[in-house]
Amino acid sequence: MAAAKLTPLGVAVLELLHEKSMHPYEMAQLMRERYVDNRVKLKAGSLYHTVERLLQNAFIEIVDTQRDGRRPERTVYAMTPAGKDAFQQRAREMLGDLAAEYPQILSGLAVIDDLGADIALVELEHRVTRLRVGVASDQVILHRLREDGTPEIYWLDVRYAAAQRVFELEWTERLLADLSSGRIPFQDEPGSQPTLSLVTKESHERKTS
Repeated sequence: MAAAKLTPLGVAVLELLHEKSMHPYEMAQLMRERYVDNRVKLKAGSLYHTVERLLQNAFIEIVDTQRDGRRPERTVYAMTPAGKDAFQQRAREMLGDLAAEYPQILSGLAVIDDLGADIALVELEHRVTRLRVGVASDQVILHRLREDGTPEIYWLDVRYAAAQRVFELEWTERLLADLSSGRIPFQDEPGSQPTLSLVTKESHERKTS
């Protein structure tokens, strides 16, 4: 992680250190409790590596060490003024700038006709099923956050991700309906009509009813 630009995980670490000094194990616990892994790739190794790089860049500093019984000694970190400045700058960029992103789904949509009707529809059906599971999981998380009284401003990222998944599900269901009905025809198999599976039929009936 270059000093000029913090990674999303680096921002997440500094976000926690805004609250108080803490050791990486506590950081990992809080990140899981707050569903940070919904927006950054969170692994123990990558977290400790990120903390080390933040320390090298003087964005954080060691302020204490703790020992709990026979457990290994834990190093406690705090954010430095330089870290706060870097955090503020990167956070502003992440919130206000439109970053160039290249979701895998865009490339997948571009090759649908090359895959052919049968394969493309099956894969889209798989996507719909997974999205439905994701939407249901999001609703459980949102309900839990509302019930436990967590201030809404602390889980705007969860709300955004949930709304985005709902949009993607609805859009993909419409695409399935359009492809299965022939409104958007496949060009590699002129005159052919794809076989409708259960998920495709359900999507088609929902959109045409």
